[in-house]
Amino acid sequence: MSVEAGARAPEFELAGVDGPIRSADFAGKPFVIYFYPKDDTTGCTREAQDFSALAAEFAALGAPVLGVSKDSVASHRKFTAKYGLTIPLGSDPEGEVIARYGSWVEKSMYGRQYMGIDRSTFLVDAQGVVARVWRKVKTPGHAAEVLKAAQSL
Repeated sequence: MSVEAGARAPEFELAGVDGPIRSADFAGKPFVIYFYPKDDTTGCTREAQDFSALAAEFAALGAPVLGVSKDSVASHRKFTAKYGLTIPLGSDPEGEVIARYGSWVEKSMYGRQYMGIDRSTFLVDAQGVVARVWRKVKTPGHAAEVLKAAQSL
């Protein structure tokens, strides 16, 4: 199942470094939720750093950013500390939320097929409706593009 713009954003509850993170925490305000494959890898680090660099601008819009991967809370804690990240990271070890958003997909590398996380981002409006979706994200400039979209809500 894939979530598209115009659909209701799936509800979630994830473990976070500072406790549970729930979709209900974002009720009545826009937010960004993005899915990434692995803590402390090149593209994922760059994406988290870029969103962290713009966190104050997202906050000024009242649109917090949440990153999600299958990594553990301990891994997120280490990742956040190592790079001084300022956005919360949610842990979805079973991949349930990742799948609900349609970000658990078949991938191919060197001719080998496998399941993995599609680097994807969802901008959700204050009514809980997905306003914009980015799939197969390339990290350079992505956080700024999402911020620009959030500014137009």
